[in-house]
Amino acid sequence: MQPVQPKPSAEKKPARVFLRFPVNADTKAFYRRFFPGTSTAEWNDWRWQMRARIRSLGELSRIFKLSEDERSAVERHQGPLPVGITPYYASLMGLEDPAEPLRRTHVMSSGEFVVSYGENDDPLGEDHDTKVPGIVHRYPDRVLFLTTGTCSTYCRYCTRARVVGNPGGEYQFSTSQWEKALAYLEVHTEVRDVLLSGGDPLTIGDDKLDWLLTRLRALKHIEFIRIGTKIPLVLPQRITKDFAKMLKKHHPLFMSLHVTHPKELTEEVMESTSRLADAGIPLGSQTVVLKGVNDDPALMVHLMQGLLRHRVKPYYLFMCDPIRGTAHFRTNVEKGLQIIEALRGHTSGYCTPVFSIDAPDGGGKIQLAPDCIVGRDGDDLLLRNFEGKVYRYPDPGGSVGAEKKI
Repeated sequence: MQPVQPKPSAEKKPARVFLRFPVNADTKAFYRRFFPGTSTAEWNDWRWQMRARIRSLGELSRIFKLSEDERSAVERHQGPLPVGITPYYASLMGLEDPAEPLRRTHVMSSGEFVVSYGENDDPLGEDHDTKVPGIVHRYPDRVLFLTTGTCSTYCRYCTRARVVGNPGGEYQFSTSQWEKALAYLEVHTEVRDVLLSGGDPLTIGDDKLDWLLTRLRALKHIEFIRIGTKIPLVLPQRITKDFAKMLKKHHPLFMSLHVTHPKELTEEVMESTSRLADAGIPLGSQTVVLKGVNDDPALMVHLMQGLLRHRVKPYYLFMCDPIRGTAHFRTNVEKGLQIIEALRGHTSGYCTPVFSIDAPDGGGKIQLAPDCIVGRDGDDLLLRNFEGKVYRYPDPGGSVGAEKKI
């Protein structure tokens, strides 16, 4: 007698499906050259990108033709702010040219070991305004919530170079630290705005970040939450459809993207920003003016216009903070004003960010703008437009501009 064979199941186990994510042609050539055998599905897996980050002199040397200055700087480095570059972001960099803008911002140079006038490890005085671990409470109604010390890439001019990527292992998820921060926020009902930063909050896994956002949303006095991140630019594969769907639950939620150069605005970034915008998240940019990287007014116009095409509103243009060892990145303030002048009136107002200096010693953000006031003539205020022409605005009884001689 033949044994009874089980009936085949009517349901077939679904095949594993990898959601499509674009890969630009230059990047595809890069990973085939330097990561042979890597499938497109692996390349588009953000966790693979994190594991495969370029973090050692050996890995840098395998991919980049290092200058002697770069090589010696990497060998000399100790402490926090290590080398860390996602393979995707490395694919956008000049492999042969040490002066290529994106490479300069992420590969060490000897300039990091030169301490110049006014520099220190915590120029913004964040440690002074830290109330409990992770909470910087400087402004009356908003706080900075440092969620992690990990970034997917480490910018060499980082404001928190003193704490990110600490030796002995990068900051690990700690609910105990977050609980202390949440307890502080629970009793400080004057706080209506929380900015999550770090490190980069988007390096945190979906479930853990969802947990934190849910806890923050439970505090009724917190009206909205912001996330500061560079990941949509340097690791766009992180913005999966499931991740965007999770974020959508926590509105009103805003996101500030750290953007440096037009080379970052790739097909992949168009996908990441579109997914976030489609989830209803308003996107703004923060850009630091960096010498020899993006301090050209024409380039900055191109960048700001490109951001709008990516559904990102240019929000802040910052001077580089006087972090220890960053003089080789810093320009003078006039350069920032020249960039704003190149934007005002010459392109859409939506393309013009607020130009600010984050004042040392905890002074907070101070806005700067080109001086368009020429003076006064009786009841007329004299104003200079973007073409350099002077116009009269009736301002009876006003005093603005009276101190200027015309």
